[in-house]
Amino acid sequence: MQHMIFDAHLHIIDPVFPLVSNDGFLPDAFTVDDYVGQTASLGVGGGAVVSGSFQSFDQSYLITALAALGPTFVGVTQLPFSVSDEDLLMLGSHGVRAVRFNLRRGGSETSEYLCEFAHRVYDLLGWHIEIYADCKSLSELADKLCRLPAISIDHLGLSKEGLPLLYQLAESGARVKATGFGRVDFAVSQAIKRLFEINPDALMFGTDLPSTRSPRAFNPVDIEIIGNALGDAAAKKVLWDNAAAFYRLGV
Repeated sequence: MQHMIFDAHLHIIDPVFPLVSNDGFLPDAFTVDDYVGQTASLGVGGGAVVSGSFQSFDQSYLITALAALGPTFVGVTQLPFSVSDEDLLMLGSHGVRAVRFNLRRGGSETSEYLCEFAHRVYDLLGWHIEIYADCKSLSELADKLCRLPAISIDHLGLSKEGLPLLYQLAESGARVKATGFGRVDFAVSQAIKRLFEINPDALMFGTDLPSTRSPRAFNPVDIEIIGNALGDAAAKKVLWDNAAAFYRLGV
């Protein structure tokens, strides 16, 4: 059975807007039209456009992409802690719902401001923060992360060594993106089963398109992995319900 999908993690890369080289890497273009064409057969009914390291603090690409994709798509941006409340409210009016901390690649604010920023955007707008990091590197932040009002972790936390901390975070209420299966070094289906047992609301599927720098790009088989691991009713939560609720679709 094909479920409607909320794609909780996708990138739009439009060279019309500023791009910043990251360790000498600049991604190929992946426009809104490219994304819509590549996902046409998947049943995508909404999603979250996520800013990458190579987009740094540029908001112009994101505002334009969200306008083109429509009201069922929201944004995850990168911002300096010095951003004004006025600018945060403006971005919220365009559909932005979260701030990303890219601790793995850079291009975002540093972890020094992570906790304070998380409370600030949650109190002002109900936003959450998203963390791209190998979970094994987050042990020193673990207690603080568990106390934050709303967070999600990208790409299943990336490493087998980080899974115990990922499970701890999920138990405390953190959301986890079931994305980027080609980026991890463990059996995805087993981790998905365990995360769903710990917190049925935690997992949110995303395509990770266009899978920049991933050893293996997204494949529609990744959706089948979720269904086979969890069964139909649980897959519906992971593919749509959890993310649509967490990103406050329609609010």
